[in-house]
Amino acid sequence: MGQPEQRAEGAGPFTTRLTWHVPGGGTAVWESRLARRRGVLAVRAPGGAAGRRTRADDLSLTRLRRLNAIAALAFVLGGALFAVGASVAQFASGDATVCASIYFAGGLFFNTGGYVSLLQVINAPRHVPGGEGRLVTPHWRWWSYEPTRVDWLSTFVLFAGTLVFAVNLLDSFLHGLTAQQVNRLVWAPDVIGCVLFLISGHLAFVEICHGKHWPCVHPRDLGWWIVAVNQFGSFLFMVSALAAYTRPTDGSLINSGIANWGTLTGALCFSVAGLLQLGEHP
Repeated sequence: MGQPEQRAEGAGPFTTRLTWHVPGGGTAVWESRLARRRGVLAVRAPGGAAGRRTRADDLSLTRLRRLNAIAALAFVLGGALFAVGASVAQFASGDATVCASIYFAGGLFFNTGGYVSLLQVINAPRHVPGGEGRLVTPHWRWWSYEPTRVDWLSTFVLFAGTLVFAVNLLDSFLHGLTAQQVNRLVWAPDVIGCVLFLISGHLAFVEICHGKHWPCVHPRDLGWWIVAVNQFGSFLFMVSALAAYTRPTDGSLINSGIANWGTLTGALCFSVAGLLQLGEHP
């Protein structure tokens, strides 16, 4: 039998990096994001010398490529449509129904991107601790419940956020609402969705920083840039949501300009992160 892990790293109950001895000497290093995005883990020679990377089988790699491409393109298109909707609201004085329709179409892409991101985690190749250092392909699943995995929790919260945004986007088609009804049916789900996006981004940082020195800075790591740009976009979405609160006294927004610009720039962040994600493949 193989030896147990030499060291586990992460934050709280979450393990994001494992290091263990492999038969014949040397060590294997599994990292959560690297394995599920790239389909590889590192195997180092005895004495810490440079080693090799062991990749998953072809079935896993094909899955990862397809899921990564679908999720990335969904966020690119969803972000682009949100940016268009905000531009119409800010510059074209577009009809409220037109803006709501554009946002709703973008929301469908965000829903798709959120769920496919969760599928990436559920069906990612799994490591074999204590073994020779390899990844195995699990059976395909459409759903799992793994809250002790930080990658699962991050993507699940992200997907939940997209569903809450869907409530906000559907309610925005309603007409004749009072200020109180707008804040309850449209504004509140918007804020809740933004909070969920921020929580998801924080958990993604926990994963990529391995629980150390958060927030960490890894400018040479593509995954870090994807997480950072997405989190900045989530922050801008939150600024936009807070500025979109409707005053009960006169029915006006706190600041429609900030609301529109926050949505536009935040959406562009998600599009940019989606483009970057196209490069984070096996």
